[in-house]
Amino acid sequence: MAEQFYQRDVYGETLVKLGAQDKNIVVLDADLSSSTRTNLFAKQFPERFFNFGVAEQNMMATAAGLASCGKTVFLSTFAVFASGRAWDQVRVSISYNNFNVKIVATHAGITVGPDGASHQALEDIALMRVLPNMNIIVPCDGPQTGEAIMAAANTPGPFYIRLGRPKIPTLENKGKFEFGKAQILTQGTEVAIVACGVLVSEAAAAVKSLEAKGIKVSLINMHTIRPLDKSVILNLAQKNKLIVVCEEHNVIGGLASSIDEVVAENFPVKVIRVGVRNRFGQSGEPEELLKEYHLGREDIEKIVLAQIS
Repeated sequence: MAEQFYQRDVYGETLVKLGAQDKNIVVLDADLSSSTRTNLFAKQFPERFFNFGVAEQNMMATAAGLASCGKTVFLSTFAVFASGRAWDQVRVSISYNNFNVKIVATHAGITVGPDGASHQALEDIALMRVLPNMNIIVPCDGPQTGEAIMAAANTPGPFYIRLGRPKIPTLENKGKFEFGKAQILTQGTEVAIVACGVLVSEAAAAVKSLEAKGIKVSLINMHTIRPLDKSVILNLAQKNKLIVVCEEHNVIGGLASSIDEVVAENFPVKVIRVGVRNRFGQSGEPEELLKEYHLGREDIEKIVLAQIS
């Protein structure tokens, strides 16, 4: 069985490593440091950690100010607050100025679970993707989270890195993370599945089941949503009759929309979207919610089988 990690644990541990390497790094949080795991950095480097309380807008504006003075700023809160409540400050203070601020948002998607609709960000990628200068990464597991944080630290400009709440399995044989470059996990010539975040492991399980039925599927981990790896998408469009896009996000404005835009302009092919459709989240256990919103491995497999039969 694949080893499982909390992405936020890896984030906190990676922050500590970065803090030891670079005294220019500062970390901000909005009264959720035990949940986001920025408390690990706070314990090691208290003089470079700032807790803003329940004041996310003020935190974003201060992050911009610190970045304007040459600091590399990592800041965290839940995804629903980072993207929604503080969007104006992200837009005007951070993105407009192309500041070196890394927004690492945890507790994204419906797998937040019992906290329910008010805390389940299903629109955050759309809100961030529309902003000029904003880079977006959605790591697929714990180890990739660490690689993504390191890449963001070494790449100038604003980032939105989307992390979940629960433990998720580690994907094996995916290779080294490279910012802006998709990872090809399996190769087929009839159907391609493109996924990000927690749904990569769900899609991988679906692919394994499909392969047992004699159906070879290309599986792509599209960890970087912006800048998007267009070359991989166009190659998939040219070689496959169908692309299935899986994301723990609204079907509007996220990964699926990104791929729709690329293929529509360059090489039209049928794209099926596996995501949340015209609904808010609700309280429940992560596994129950994935099933309720038709985002699980069985749902992905059924969609592929229905399309090729």
